[in-house]
Amino acid sequence: MSAMLPEWTTARPDWGKRIVAKQSLMPCEPLFPEVAEIALKIFNELILVDVMDSPKMGEVTLPWVLDFVAAIFGAYDPVEKKRLIREFFLLISKKNTKSTIAAGIMMVALILNDRLSAELIILAPTKEVADNSFNPIRDFIAADPELQEMFNVSEHTKTVTNLGTNATLKVIAAESNAAAGKKASIILIDEVWLFGKRSNAESMFREAKGGLASRPEGCVIYLSTMSDEVPCGVFKQLLDYARDVRDGIKIDKGFLPLIYEFPKWMIEAGEHLKTENFYITNPNLGASVDVDYLISEFNKVRDAGEESLRDFLAKHLNVEIGMNLRANRWAGAEYWLQQSKNFTLAKLIDQSDVLTAGIDGGGLDDLLGFAVLGRHAKSRKWWLWNHAWCMRIALERRKENAPKYLDFEKEGSLTIVDTVGPDIDQLAQYAKQVYDSGKLDKIGLDPLGLGGLLDGLLAVGIPQEQMIAVAQGYKLAGYIQTTERKLAEGNLYHAGQDLMTWCAGNARIVMKGNGMMISKQESGTAKIDPLIATFNAVALMSLNPEPTNKDYEIHFI
Repeated sequence: MSAMLPEWTTARPDWGKRIVAKQSLMPCEPLFPEVAEIALKIFNELILVDVMDSPKMGEVTLPWVLDFVAAIFGAYDPVEKKRLIREFFLLISKKNTKSTIAAGIMMVALILNDRLSAELIILAPTKEVADNSFNPIRDFIAADPELQEMFNVSEHTKTVTNLGTNATLKVIAAESNAAAGKKASIILIDEVWLFGKRSNAESMFREAKGGLASRPEGCVIYLSTMSDEVPCGVFKQLLDYARDVRDGIKIDKGFLPLIYEFPKWMIEAGEHLKTENFYITNPNLGASVDVDYLISEFNKVRDAGEESLRDFLAKHLNVEIGMNLRANRWAGAEYWLQQSKNFTLAKLIDQSDVLTAGIDGGGLDDLLGFAVLGRHAKSRKWWLWNHAWCMRIALERRKENAPKYLDFEKEGSLTIVDTVGPDIDQLAQYAKQVYDSGKLDKIGLDPLGLGGLLDGLLAVGIPQEQMIAVAQGYKLAGYIQTTERKLAEGNLYHAGQDLMTWCAGNARIVMKGNGMMISKQESGTAKIDPLIATFNAVALMSLNPEPTNKDYEIHFI
């Protein structure tokens, strides 16, 4: 049968037009329609106890859900006993029955499974999310005498056992670490965005999926709403990959993404804020999602402040948060994203007539931040490039930041070192690259952290007279404001590094007397050292240094 299988794709590059037109986003028909049909028959018979009048799933479920269920089970080749699409990713807005869908899919999987003593697991980030998936499964069985005869339910262990095959479906909360050693055939991972905040999520996923190598009939299903902050960790990895597969940038016939989000052009045009467009990310609108409730909630937060609005947009409209903006945020953060350009340090050096640099941080729990600021030789606009270092111990001490640090390391904007010393050595090499260009004016440093840094810079041949102590605290206020103005005017570009987007969003303003300052204490565990390094570089560039090597042009008249 599989030899006669037609070609299929998991890409849907025209998804933007289709989602606006309320058309299916499914990239392909079920590969084995007969298997899909059997699964749908079972799925449609499940009884929804927590819905008024306890209807069957088939009586209230909308087509998009049935398409997703059909795709999962229709990917199984019953002759070869292998699944041809082995990963599924669904991003859906809050209140679109995600947990109920998860429960229904896994219930069907447990019924159709023919491997004796097979393990099926639902992996949830918290006990609360685990309960959201387990309770509907328990209720499916309690409401159907036929299912009662087939299964044993253990509420205490959150386990359902198929009495015929001895296969088990277990709902596991991440806190329990019970996924270790599992050899699961089918894994459903719920609320992936919350796993993105866990430093050990990647190894946890790897452990949970360990059994798939020897179980060709198996698969993993990822379900999530959008994150309530900038996506990071395993969630960011999966979301980026899913978008690439959907858009046809990456070809992976074994990975099927289904993403309900606004096309970029609608976000840019502000169309996502029009209530008549809320259907875009809420395919269950009119069913599990009450349109009047959604509009009412939107009206409440629209004028309640940016933080409340952003949270609503993320959870109910799947609008990705680009920066962590708060009420006492640094004003420059407002213009940060729009001033992004794609350039390297080498390009910045090549196209600048003069360069300044800044350094800040370096404690065991901190980032060591490095900034290079160039003045473009032709436009006179400022170009900013950054890099940072951190000790590996910081990932343990600041577990909440660990997923982000690992993302930045993959991006290339952060280097994680195991011991003290290599960070300063590497920074000194970057500084030497700048110095060797012949365009370096000065390097600005925090006066309190000169010791080891000074030695490292001197060791690579940078003269001490080119190192300047820049006063910190409220004395930086003028340079902070200069940075803000340059960003707002469009006269300062940065290299579009996620590291710096995070740092700029972390910056908090503190008023001190008649002045203002950006306080590391106010930012808490969220780091800003590379941003402070930027202000140190700005302080030196604000003095309007002359190029060290001038090119003179002679004009004849």
